[in-house]
Amino acid sequence: MSAPAWLTARPIAHRGLHDASLGRIENSRAAARAAIERGFAIECDVQLSADGEAFVFHDATLERLTEAVGAVAARRAEEIAATRLRGADETIPSFAEFLSAVGGAVPLICEIKSHFDGDFRLAERVLALSASYNGPLAFKSFDPEIIARLRATGTARPLGIVAEASYDDPYFAEMSMEQKLSAGAWLHFDRTRPDFLSWYVEDLPHAIPQLFRGIGRLPVVTWTVRTDAQRARAEKFVDQIVFEDEPAKWRA
Repeated sequence: MSAPAWLTARPIAHRGLHDASLGRIENSRAAARAAIERGFAIECDVQLSADGEAFVFHDATLERLTEAVGAVAARRAEEIAATRLRGADETIPSFAEFLSAVGGAVPLICEIKSHFDGDFRLAERVLALSASYNGPLAFKSFDPEIIARLRATGTARPLGIVAEASYDDPYFAEMSMEQKLSAGAWLHFDRTRPDFLSWYVEDLPHAIPQLFRGIGRLPVVTWTVRTDAQRARAEKFVDQIVFEDEPAKWRA
């Protein structure tokens, strides 16, 4: 399928329009509401609980954003749902709650987190939860196997690959060398057939996003734009941005 126009129509608020100084924590309901009020699309992340529920949370562990410690994947859903976000008067939202909070008001781009271990439970759970959701919704992941699995279901939701020029960062420590080589060479392309690319802003310009746009006629969004210099670079090489630190000119 071709990517819908809504995917690149408006800038995408990274984990919602969050501002910890105002009690709007990343990936929170408050951050989602703030993005909706400003008319921005929303990017969110999902993690899996020990008993198979999907929660909107970026980190694999709890300590950066809550008073709890340890792996999200080690906690049952009822424990995660009761875990309060540090500096906010709310708890970690389930994906179902987040979908309800957004309610189709703005596009939602959901990044499915992975340990690159062939576990598809999270992908299957978010797909099931979104079956009755009528709003604009896309899925993306760093893990090509997640996207290949979703592609094989025949879902009509747009599917994207999150990628960068190198997989040397410690973030990718769970990937095998074979997985890194495959991702870097795009050996998965025939199975994933992505509808869009989400590319690291510091790797622009680069041949991969140029090929997506020029030959594939597929949109490219870039993450995470925080400065005017990054915004200026993005305007030259991609179709839309995932941003933090909303520019003052957008507030006018």
